Amino acid sequence: MEVVLLEKEAFFALFRKVVEHVEANRKDTEDKWIDGAEVMSVLRIKSTTTLQKLRDEGKIRYSQPQKKIILYDRESVMEYIEKHARETF
Repeated sequence: MEVVLLEKEAFFALFRKVVEHVEANRKDTEDKWIDGAEVMSVLRIKSTTTLQKLRDEGKIRYSQPQKKIILYDRESVMEYIEKHARETF
């Protein structure tokens, strides 16, 4: 068995390099399309009627790959939130 000794600074420099490498190679990105439940959670609405109204008025983008499946564009939902943000004084 070999024992490797490192100075404190060298250990933390090595640790930072490992963290940078792991973060650079991460594959878990957010999905572009999200379901209605997640949209309602992000917008903090409880009514599917309100969600349908936003969809029907063209305020958020959506896709309907099957009759009962409706997916929403995450970026569109975030743009909707930003559009209605108020500046502070």
